[in-house]
Amino acid sequence: MASTLSRPSRVAKLPPRERILDAAEELFEREGIRLVGVQAIADKAETTKMAIYRHFETKDALVAEWLRIVAADYQAAFDRVEAEYPDRPEEQILGLARFIAEGLSAISYRGCPFINSLAELPDRLHPARQVIEDHKARQTRRLIGMCTEAQMRDPGQAAAEITFALEGAQVSTQNGSIDQTGDRLMKVVEGIVDRHRSPLGAHSAAD
Repeated sequence: MASTLSRPSRVAKLPPRERILDAAEELFEREGIRLVGVQAIADKAETTKMAIYRHFETKDALVAEWLRIVAADYQAAFDRVEAEYPDRPEEQILGLARFIAEGLSAISYRGCPFINSLAELPDRLHPARQVIEDHKARQTRRLIGMCTEAQMRDPGQAAAEITFALEGAQVSTQNGSIDQTGDRLMKVVEGIVDRHRSPLGAHSAAD
C-alpha cells in the first residue's frame, strides 16, 4: 500500500508538479513560508528551480496552490457530512466539529496552516492570503446554510459561535493552553447547537 512506503520511494512515484507540491507542503508546514526558499523546495523534490518555475510562475503562486489544496480538503469535509447526514443539518454541524476535533493532534505540533500562513502574509493582496480569505468566506456561508436548515433562531450568530469554537480549539491546541481539546470542543459545539435550536426545530428533532 502507498501509505507504507517511505517518503523518498513514495515521492519518486509522483509526477513532477505533485512532487514539487509535496515537498513545498512539508517544508512550509515545518519551517514556514518565508524561511523556505525555492532552492530548498527543489532539493526536497529532487528537481531544479527551473523546473519549479515551469510549473509555478512565482513562489507566491506555489504557496497559493498549496493552500488551495489544503482548503479543498476542508471543503471536502463539508461535502462528506452533507452526504453522510442528508436532511440532518444538526448532525452535519457536529460532523464538521468531529472532523476538526480528530485533526487536532496534527495541529499540536504543526499548527493550522491557515493561521500560520496569515501570520506570515500581512499583505491583503497576496494571492495566497486571498485563497485563505475566499476559503474562509465560503466555509462561513456553508455553515450559515446548515444553521439555517436546522431552523436556528439566528443562523448567522450560531455560525459565528461555532466558528469561534472550531478555530479557538485549533489555536489552543497549538499553544498547549488547554488539554482534552477534542472532547471539550465537541461539548462546546453541542452546547451552541442546543442553545440556538428554535422551539420548532426542537419539536421536529423530538418527532
